[in-house]
Amino acid sequence: MNQPSHNAAPLSLFITCAKGLESLLEQEVRDCGGQHVRQSVAGVSCQADLGTAYRLIMFSRLSNRVILLLAEAPVQDADDLYRCADSVDWPHHLSPSQTLSVSAAGSTEQLNHTQFIAQRVKDAVVDQFRRKGLPRPSVSREAPDLLIHAVIRKNRLSLGIDLSGASLHRRHYRIEQGDAPLKETLAAALLMRAGWPQTAIAEPCLMDPMCGAGTLLIEGVLMALDIAPGLVRDSGLTAWPHHDAAQWQAVVEEAKTRRRKAADWKGCVIGADADDQVIGFARRNAERAGVGTFIRWQVAALASNTPDKAPSLVICNPPYAERLGEQAEVELLYKALGEWLRQHAMGATVAVFTAKPEWGKLLGIHSHKQYALYNGALPAKLLLMQINEDTVYRRKAAGDKASPAEPRPLDPGTQMFANRLRKNLRTLGKWAAQQGLECYRLYDADMPEYAFAIDCYGKHIHMQEYRAPASVSEEDAAQRRRQAYEALCLVMQESLQIPPSHITLKVRERQKGKEQYRPSEKAGEDFEVHEGKARFVVNLERYLDTGLFLDHRPVRQWIYEHSRDCRFLNLFCYTATATVHAALGGAKSSTSVDLSRTYLQWSARNFALNGVDPYQHKLVQSDCLEFLQGCRQEFDLIFLDPPTFSNSKSTENVLDIQRDHVRYIELCMARLAPGGLLIFSNNHRRFRLDDTLMERYQVEDRSAASIDKDFARNTRIHRTWFIRPRS
Repeated sequence: MNQPSHNAAPLSLFITCAKGLESLLEQEVRDCGGQHVRQSVAGVSCQADLGTAYRLIMFSRLSNRVILLLAEAPVQDADDLYRCADSVDWPHHLSPSQTLSVSAAGSTEQLNHTQFIAQRVKDAVVDQFRRKGLPRPSVSREAPDLLIHAVIRKNRLSLGIDLSGASLHRRHYRIEQGDAPLKETLAAALLMRAGWPQTAIAEPCLMDPMCGAGTLLIEGVLMALDIAPGLVRDSGLTAWPHHDAAQWQAVVEEAKTRRRKAADWKGCVIGADADDQVIGFARRNAERAGVGTFIRWQVAALASNTPDKAPSLVICNPPYAERLGEQAEVELLYKALGEWLRQHAMGATVAVFTAKPEWGKLLGIHSHKQYALYNGALPAKLLLMQINEDTVYRRKAAGDKASPAEPRPLDPGTQMFANRLRKNLRTLGKWAAQQGLECYRLYDADMPEYAFAIDCYGKHIHMQEYRAPASVSEEDAAQRRRQAYEALCLVMQESLQIPPSHITLKVRERQKGKEQYRPSEKAGEDFEVHEGKARFVVNLERYLDTGLFLDHRPVRQWIYEHSRDCRFLNLFCYTATATVHAALGGAKSSTSVDLSRTYLQWSARNFALNGVDPYQHKLVQSDCLEFLQGCRQEFDLIFLDPPTFSNSKSTENVLDIQRDHVRYIELCMARLAPGGLLIFSNNHRRFRLDDTLMERYQVEDRSAASIDKDFARNTRIHRTWFIRPRS
């Protein structure tokens, strides 16, 4: 097609958006003055003048880019691609002193690599400049003066330039964000679908009870105050030579006038979240957007959130169960959200955005409308509900007098599981109290069909699910997991007043490669626990392990009682909990070795918490085998507690403890002072100590004595030996 002139024939524009937003964007384009508007996949095309293009850049809340189309042609191969790109008069759109970048999408049978497509278009541009005797423009991937888009759909190339210069979804206020953030454009679309701003209500009240970093509420206020996204973005346009500064300034003044007219909006906006850190993010994001004074922020968990004003629209994006073990937690959250809506949002419109629409049934509220959308590449739905008696309660005509709001009784199997938890609290809980223990194992697959390990860490509960056999479907495993979690929450609440927010659920399975120590997406909460005279930092969510191995409590106690005046070596020290006990027991010096910087930083925090002198008690980041091979010190007490297998990218040494234990033990024995002791332990279930060691050294199996009452059901949780030189 011929290239349009900006001051003559109408411009051909293609306005891009996320999939699912096309119909909403079509209306925005029409409102801004677009003609011959037509929806396409992930965008809308139209005819418009330059002023309309500028109004789209300023006012559109849904678009990502405004593309000025310069050429279209069928393409099959690289030659077709080059000819189409060369048909554009590029010096008309780009001066030799400017920079360019090319983005490409789509493919044909022969053009199946977007990087090659972009390179071929770039070649056509610079070759044209050379043929015309002009210096070639430079390529810049960061902030180019002209961004060229090449898109192939159904063997047809559309070639254009980005008039906005950067993605319009970036409002530049969302610098801080929590888990699973929404793009600003998607947040605006959700609000539009929910009917916001509700002009028929004199003083509408918008609320998000789990607001995260606040994007939904910030976009809601921007819409209510008629603040154009282009004013918030405050970024310049592309350096296109035909930019009309006067027309752009007229659009800017129009946006400012609209903002002034809507400044007396009388609505109310409330954001709440249980995480005070993300509320801080939200508050600062709102301030950057210029709407901080219009939103009231609250640090409040859902169960304790009682709004002082009845909302007219409740909108939220509940957490997703990104990890397998989170599913039961999130499903319970949906139930809690339904109960909260029944109590505090009667008469309101509710919009819940979810990647699991089937979980909407857990709300116990009928949705009158659903919209299929995407959160990035993830399919999702927006569920719209009106909260009233007809939607909340099932009709008696259906023959069901029960309300979904009533808690469902536990089924017989889950009731048996709950009863076992109560019994263990009476026995193990009493024993732990007598021993002065706040960290202990409460349940360890006592009932095989409920294969969980449940540990108490003070007022926090760590629930790990053993991986289900292959014969058990994921659907059945998920149902059992949800039932067990509900029962645990019920028992902990009634017996120990521990809320569900203090219960962490994980699926425990063998990790592969670098995933073994990779942190999860959830940062979790660090908190302090006590063990005897020691204090430790634990975190139940951040890593696979918590920072404190409960099964080794008796070994640590023995070290505390026998470390006075000792020189102590702790190999594979993890978070150095054994070293802390040695230091508190009077060890005159210690060395703790681990390859993980994360664990050594954790160890340093444990040292500081217990007043352990870091000069007297050293932390060493090293592969333990390399440390032993190079060590010339002597130690009176050595604790060797290696993993079953370790393959770290930080070292060439691959540890297989069954294969390598003789080598490690011999190196440790070479470092023992006369009369010294090596405590060797590992948790390999089928481990067998090499017979030659018992011939060379004095070996005492202390496994039974190293396992406390709370681990008595699982006597092979670890094996422990005391090894001394023969006299």
